[in-house]
Amino acid sequence: MDFIPDRYIYLLINVLTIAYPLAQSYEKRIRLLQHWKAIFTSIAITGAVFLAWDELFTQLEVWGFNGRYLTGVYIGALPIEEWGFFLTVPFACIFIYEVLNHFIKKDIFANSHQAITLFFLMVTTFLGYYFHDRMYTSTSFFFAAILLLGQLMVFRYSWMGRFYMMYFVSLIPFLIMNGWLTGSFTDEPIVWYNNLENMGLRIFTIPAEDTIYLLGMLLLTFMVYEKVKVKP
Repeated sequence: MDFIPDRYIYLLINVLTIAYPLAQSYEKRIRLLQHWKAIFTSIAITGAVFLAWDELFTQLEVWGFNGRYLTGVYIGALPIEEWGFFLTVPFACIFIYEVLNHFIKKDIFANSHQAITLFFLMVTTFLGYYFHDRMYTSTSFFFAAILLLGQLMVFRYSWMGRFYMMYFVSLIPFLIMNGWLTGSFTDEPIVWYNNLENMGLRIFTIPAEDTIYLLGMLLLTFMVYEKVKVKP
């Protein structure tokens, strides 16, 4: 994409992530923005948690950012584009969730979502413990495991089947955009990772932990989103 200056690439990724969901938010069948309070609240709470985590890990050099692809505007240790990530990705996934709910009436995972939760819980707990000395691996896996355990043993949300359908679908655009961030389509990674703090296992250029990081981020998002949305 030689026609776009390098310093706008991460900004462009954010714009492309949210452009279509935002444009379709007024679509009369979906009417996404009727849930504006739930959207705002869930993104704000999730953003507060994950931006604090991001700030800490950036300072500890668990990961970092390539200034070549940034506008140069920072809040704390984080570029403004990274702040945008925690707005655009949750919003896009809420859009995917509501679109799937509207067009796919059957809850495909209605009878299996507890088994899926148990599987993810076992995997995240085991790998989080096994790689306890890898900061990104252990933190992202244990964070997801805590939320999964709460769902399995306490909350037992009725919407988890729908959540997993959204999660599996969202992995497709997430891996494309995250591949872009981690160097699949650029000369250098936009976001770099310290391999001493992760498993060293990549999906193309993407650390495997990113899929569980996404799971934890979205599960927190939808715990808040569904709670606020159902209020009268």
